[in-house]
Amino acid sequence: MSAKADNVRGMATDLLTDIRAFLAQFGMGPSYFGKAACGNSELVSRLESGRRVWPETEAKVRTFMRQYTPDKRKRAA
Repeated sequence: MSAKADNVRGMATDLLTDIRAFLAQFGMGPSYFGKAACGNSELVSRLESGRRVWPETEAKVRTFMRQYTPDKRKRAA
């Protein structure tokens, strides 16, 4: 495997690790997360199966996680 392919795989693994931590912290499901973060409800399952994401998609996902604020009104019900 080339160094470039190893780097891409490493980036996807880091992203998946960060997404899993985010999901655990906020109690969000993976399908909802993918849809909310980038419009793709299959994002997490595809990363888990070893597929990669475009840098633009990773940027969208990371921006979503950084800016996310839970809606406390929904949890109070």
